[in-house]
Amino acid sequence: MPRVDLHTHSIASPDGGLTLQDYRSMLESGRLDAVAITDHNRIDFALNARAEIGNAIIVGEEITAREGEIVGLYLNEPVPAGLSALETAELIRGQGGLVYIPHPFETARKGLLKTTLDEIAAYIDIVETHNGRTLQNRGRQAGEWATAHKLPGASSSDAHGQRGWGNTASELEQLPTRETLAALLDGATLNTASTGFVGRLYPKLNRVRQWRHHV
Repeated sequence: MPRVDLHTHSIASPDGGLTLQDYRSMLESGRLDAVAITDHNRIDFALNARAEIGNAIIVGEEITAREGEIVGLYLNEPVPAGLSALETAELIRGQGGLVYIPHPFETARKGLLKTTLDEIAAYIDIVETHNGRTLQNRGRQAGEWATAHKLPGASSSDAHGQRGWGNTASELEQLPTRETLAALLDGATLNTASTGFVGRLYPKLNRVRQWRHHV
C-alpha cells in the first residue's frame, strides 16, 4: 500500500532542514511513495522539487492565518499569510487545492481551535488526526471533530529534518491525486509513530543554524 506524508518542511522554511536530496531519498528508499512539501508561507521550493522529482511531490504550503495555521495541498500559487482562516480556505479552494488542517487544537503550535474549525468546516477536506511532532496530544480531539463532521483524518510527520520522516504516514490503497486523496484517506491505515526527541527539536536547531548562516 502506498505510504503518503502530507506535512513536511524543507530548508525553505525558517525552521526546516530537508533538502532536495532528502526528498529524493525518501521516495527512493521505498518508505514513502508520495510526500507533500508544506513550507511556511511559500511554495517555491516545492514547485522546484516537483519539477525535479515528479508528481510524487505534492506542492503544499503551511499558511499562517490570523487564527492559526492552515495547509493548502495541490497548490499552483502561494496563498498570502495574515488573512482570516475563512479567506485562506477560500483562496486554497479557489485555485483547486485541498484544505488540510494541521495539528488542530494545539495552542503551542498555532493550531486552529474549535470555534474557527466550526466556522470553516464546509471548506475543510482533511484533518490531521495525528502529527508526528505532537506536543499536546490533541489527536483524539481532532479525530472526534473530524468524525463528527464526516471528514477524513491523516497521519503526517511534520518533519523538519532527516530523522523526522518515515514513521508517521498514511497508507492508502493507491497513489493519490488531488481528486482522490480525501476519499482514499477514508479507508487509510494511519501510522502514528512519533518522530522522536530529535524530530521534535529540529525546528529550534534549524532556526539556530539558519541564524548562524546569516550572521
